[in-house]
Amino acid sequence: MEKQWVRKGTGVWLRMMTEEDTDSIVAWRNRDFVREQFIYQKPFTREGHLHWIETQVKTGRVVQMIICLAQDEKAVGSVYFRDIDREHRKAEYGIFIGEETALGKGIGTETAHLALDYAFHELSLHRVMLRVLSDNVRARKSYEHAGFIEEAYLHEDVFLQGGFRDVVLMASLNPQKEV
Repeated sequence: MEKQWVRKGTGVWLRMMTEEDTDSIVAWRNRDFVREQFIYQKPFTREGHLHWIETQVKTGRVVQMIICLAQDEKAVGSVYFRDIDREHRKAEYGIFIGEETALGKGIGTETAHLALDYAFHELSLHRVMLRVLSDNVRARKSYEHAGFIEEAYLHEDVFLQGGFRDVVLMASLNPQKEV
């Protein structure tokens, strides 16, 4: 079956996630360097991800895509919009790069640009927000380069790994301001 590309950039291409991606997603999300940067840090399971597909993706509450390298179409991570609110035209953004060799190469920033373009033009969203741990400096810089701006700093917002951690809320608004 030929892949259906949702967005193509110079270094990254995005395609819709399928159930066949479950094993990769579970493996990526369970890697320490990925899990430690998420607010939800519990281990992922195949059953849990299939439940996510049934209750979130298939119901339209979530749109999830696979991040592939343009040079060889190798899947390296995932990007998604969750809690899609079609009435208020907003959603929460999430991303993870699951292949360590793909880190630090601008893939996250290019993915965010492509994903925001998809959100604003295909999903007709007005606002896309995200939550990031305050000490995840690399992710925060990537989000800023993609057009997200900091809106709030939540002190000691989550309890992780035996202590309270700060969370930063960031958002990007559709520049076209359609009504």
